[in-house]
Amino acid sequence: MTDTPQLSEAHFTPVDKDALLRPARDTHAPRILLLYGSLRATSYSRLMTEEAARILQRLGAETKTFNPSGLPLPDDAEADHPKVAELRELATWSEGMVWSSPERHGAMTGIMKAQIDWIPLSLGGVRPTQGKTLALMQVCGGSQSFNTVNQLRILGRWMRMLTIPNQSSVPKAFLEFEDGRMKPSPFYDRMVDVMEELVKFTLLTRDRNDVLIDRYSERKESAAELSKRVNQKAI
Repeated sequence: MTDTPQLSEAHFTPVDKDALLRPARDTHAPRILLLYGSLRATSYSRLMTEEAARILQRLGAETKTFNPSGLPLPDDAEADHPKVAELRELATWSEGMVWSSPERHGAMTGIMKAQIDWIPLSLGGVRPTQGKTLALMQVCGGSQSFNTVNQLRILGRWMRMLTIPNQSSVPKAFLEFEDGRMKPSPFYDRMVDVMEELVKFTLLTRDRNDVLIDRYSERKESAAELSKRVNQKAI
């Protein structure tokens, strides 16, 4: 069962256990970017994000929250638009993210999707999301649903992120907040669980990001592109 003639042996390498299991090096606080998906004056996804940021900071993380107000629709502006540039800089800065969206018409909001769509898979040769951790939350106007977090999970995989298993969905969000703060409840406790898990996964993986995202297919493709460039007859 070891006959694999399809493989390019020059680019197929054993898993580097020493690199994967080496002791952690970085000691700075985990850098977490939080995104929310509503611009309403009383935005429960924003309030949920603020509660999550408080917990993350209590857990020793450094947090930054992006305000999507003024962000243009995808492809309706150039990448140097100030809000687009701000979002991309934050994505590059981060080591993990929290995405929090209301459920609208059974799906995430367009505001949430627009933010994700403005974050490219590749940016100047750097992939700003690949290998980074991700936690998902949603707020519901009615009964509890998981449509939005399920969709966000698909997007997280598409953005090549390490989406943690736990997630948060808060039903009847208007009953769970008072004076801008989330009330004590099992839903609050679940949010704390999710943030705790995010910090743990971030600490476990950030020092090994280069090993975790190293892929056979990309090593092979990169070598082919390099060979093509080196061997070209004219520039």
